[in-house]
Amino acid sequence: MIVLGIDPGTAITGYGLVHEEDGQAVALAYGAITTPSELPLPDRLMLIQRDLAAVIERHRPDQAAVEQLFFNKNVRTALAVGHARGVVLLTLAQANLPIYEYTPLEVKQAVTGHGRADKRQVQQMVTLLLGLSKIPKPDDVADALAVALCTCIRRG
Repeated sequence: MIVLGIDPGTAITGYGLVHEEDGQAVALAYGAITTPSELPLPDRLMLIQRDLAAVIERHRPDQAAVEQLFFNKNVRTALAVGHARGVVLLTLAQANLPIYEYTPLEVKQAVTGHGRADKRQVQQMVTLLLGLSKIPKPDDVADALAVALCTCIRRG
């Protein structure tokens, strides 16, 4: 089973593909889709859609997982992330992928065993569980891998 995990964002959308077989998870590919801040929002959203569709075409995942929007105090940021998340969900649906959605708390619980783990703990566990030599950067990529791992762990 190949799971595509996504941490949506307008500036950076992290993605990670995890292959799970016989209880062992392996990172197949991971990276970030970035958009220039000077571009208008519709153009940035089109870039996210195009690049994510290319990732799906290249790696042919069996299912996808997306981190749910965590509403913070900055409404403008939350709205921008919501736009990116909508494009991500649409792109996944167009690819006919089963989609799972998890809150940040659920991802932390699955990956570290503790729902209140900090970002560094999650990154270290992602690195350990996937046998990576270093923590994936930027943070959005490690978060996307954590979302993919959450699916592997929760789906057994």
